[in-house]
Amino acid sequence: MESRADKQVLADAADHRRHRGTNQSGMRDYNQRLVLSLVRRRGSLSKTDIARITGLSTQTISVIMRELELDGLLRREAPVRGKVGQPSIPMSLDPNGAYFFGLKIGRRSATLVLIDFVGAVLAMHNLLYPFPTPDKTIGFVHRGIAGIRASLAAEQDRRIAGLGIAMPFELWNWADSIGAAPAAMDVWRDIDIRSMVAADLPFPVYLQNDATSACCAELVFGDTGGIGDFVYYYIGAFAGGGVVLNQSLYGGRTGNAGALGSMPVPGPDGRPAQLIDLASIATLEKMLSISGRSPVDLWTSPSEWGDLGEDLDNWIGVSGKALAHATLAASAVIDFEAAVIDGWMPADVRRRLVEAVRAEIVKLDSEGIHLPEIREGTVGHHARALGGASLPLSDRFLTGPAVSLKAA
Repeated sequence: MESRADKQVLADAADHRRHRGTNQSGMRDYNQRLVLSLVRRRGSLSKTDIARITGLSTQTISVIMRELELDGLLRREAPVRGKVGQPSIPMSLDPNGAYFFGLKIGRRSATLVLIDFVGAVLAMHNLLYPFPTPDKTIGFVHRGIAGIRASLAAEQDRRIAGLGIAMPFELWNWADSIGAAPAAMDVWRDIDIRSMVAADLPFPVYLQNDATSACCAELVFGDTGGIGDFVYYYIGAFAGGGVVLNQSLYGGRTGNAGALGSMPVPGPDGRPAQLIDLASIATLEKMLSISGRSPVDLWTSPSEWGDLGEDLDNWIGVSGKALAHATLAASAVIDFEAAVIDGWMPADVRRRLVEAVRAEIVKLDSEGIHLPEIREGTVGHHARALGGASLPLSDRFLTGPAVSLKAA
């Protein structure tokens, strides 16, 4: 039986055919993407399975899968023998089929990763700073890419398909919040970071908002359980998010859909506040500083924060209420199946935050609204960097619209 995700791939295909010419080479390219998308979502599929799901002939699927195998994008798995007839041969993604760089430029750190075709991290470099500067960031990226490429075999290097940059848009607006002088951050206004990073690189470079990129990582690499519509929160230095509709990232008219940090919610005093002011790790940082405790582990050790005591408890309580209000408001506009919460935090903190949202949202007046399932994200604290890497992967190998800005 076809899964909900499989049906959405076919819906993408139908929409694509309505908007694209039917020249033979173009359709072959799309059908290849269709096959790769199905295999990515299922893990492995035989040509018979794919023909049944897509409605394409077995002969057509055989040709496509043979081409993808020759291109090194698919590989054969062990034959599966049935009761009668010839054994079927499942095909899966070849991890060595393509490689992708992902770059996260955050307000406190930068991360550069290289992943393979199935999303496994092969290399990772990190840079910590009190606030980002263009010169240091670009130097870090070029040195990191050069070092990683030098460690690859020639065939691996040839298969690098792109670099995706995940960073906050209008970074200069956050100077006060991160303790930087306005002049130090103002230089970002006139910087075309994508072009500067792309200089001398032999592969395309993409750019997207960091929280939206994290949402893309959940969509491409995460375990979404086949849900088609969900609102996604990434809790980093500041809260942000994304919107997924029909198993595709939705960017809206200006690409700013899912700017959840700007969502108005009640503050602890009952007055309106923005989600970003309550459910951000920068808020927890301030709480710890006021208590005389070092917040350094928040940025240097996302997998283990140690015992942060009542400050962490209070932050989870305030954040849980704020996220519950934001989710209820979002669900009044779109009938989301789920709200997915991830972030730059240890798994146990994420679990506690999700539990707090679940406990708070049922207390709210939700008459006329079907509450979505509140669930944990499955990618983890490096979702933004992995989301950056997912941008070239989605653009070049998968079906469905990708919300990204590509270098010329």
